[in-house]
Amino acid sequence: MMSRRIPLQKLLERHMSAKLLSLTFSAFLCAGAALAQSTPSPALLALSKHDHTLAIVDPVTLKIVARMPSGPDPHEVIASSDGKLAYISNYGGGAFNTITVVDLMAQMTVRMIDLGALRGPHGLDYAGGKLFFTAETNKVFGSYDPVSQKIDWVMGTGQDRTHMVIVSSDLNRIATSNVSSATISIFEKSKAGGPGGPPPGPGGPPPGAGNGPGGPPPGMPPGGPARGGMPVVNWVQTVIPVGRGSEGFDVSPDGKEIWSANAQDGTVSVIDVAKKKVVATLNANVGGANRLKFTTDGKLVLISSLRQGDLTILDASTREVTKRVPIGHGAAGIQMQPDGARAFVACSPDNYVTVIDLKTLTVAGHLDVGGEPDGLAWAVRP
Repeated sequence: MMSRRIPLQKLLERHMSAKLLSLTFSAFLCAGAALAQSTPSPALLALSKHDHTLAIVDPVTLKIVARMPSGPDPHEVIASSDGKLAYISNYGGGAFNTITVVDLMAQMTVRMIDLGALRGPHGLDYAGGKLFFTAETNKVFGSYDPVSQKIDWVMGTGQDRTHMVIVSSDLNRIATSNVSSATISIFEKSKAGGPGGPPPGPGGPPPGAGNGPGGPPPGMPPGGPARGGMPVVNWVQTVIPVGRGSEGFDVSPDGKEIWSANAQDGTVSVIDVAKKKVVATLNANVGGANRLKFTTDGKLVLISSLRQGDLTILDASTREVTKRVPIGHGAAGIQMQPDGARAFVACSPDNYVTVIDLKTLTVAGHLDVGGEPDGLAWAVRP
């Protein structure tokens, strides 16, 4: 059998082709590494409900740095205090029971938190090293410890559609909006012992999550034991009636007032936190209101509406509407830039995020973060 000889010229051509392919591939990898952008600080986090993604946005260039899977039906997002992790609620209209965790430094989705029997996670906040979340179907909110990777506390509200949650930095006050009950709940710590369970902060007593909302573990007296000489904490809830469809709400930067936007009434309820009662009802005409946010200086209040195409802006001191800014066909999430210069508003029906210049109260640009943008947050590294 005769062996087939390959001419030297052909061998040289094959060698050069392989070498060129190798060099081209190496160059591609190097270019990819060069094009990869690290996560800035601060970074704007933006969810796309249509694409099921979380986008990291550089607020200086307004460019997308990275996109990661968000899990199904993402609605709200919050970053850890160190700006390294993001947590995304997978809502499902009250059917789902997971929270997605994203590593913002590695720019990758790392795990799903299984909430077990707690369904419809929606509102999120991060305080005292803990992730706080609402579970709408169960009429509760709770806290998740990232260190132990366990739910360590649950508290019932007894209100329908407990939707959003805000926790004070000292962990002494927690507020929730309860959409279908048309109420705001304010929970405050009391030094007196009694039912209510452990405090949610670091080093608190054992979890009672599996034994009913806010309850102590089996066989333990009401209020649970003291640990390390710490007094038992009792949580006292005050339920404050507001307008119908109370969903988006915010606490003023000085902590003295809570403003609730009432979607069905089109009104805004102003709550005096110390008095724990509504002190004013504003006829702001914000039917379909979705989110309400104070500016960082506390001077203005911005309200988005999924029914109206304007962003409503109120003066916090006069409590009057100062301007309505046309931004599209409806909007959801609102976030203020940490330095107070701009606001970002997720215009879900229009598939973009609107940038608002807070000095001129005009539209300064748009971002494409994916279809149906909704929840927004800031990740800031100390």
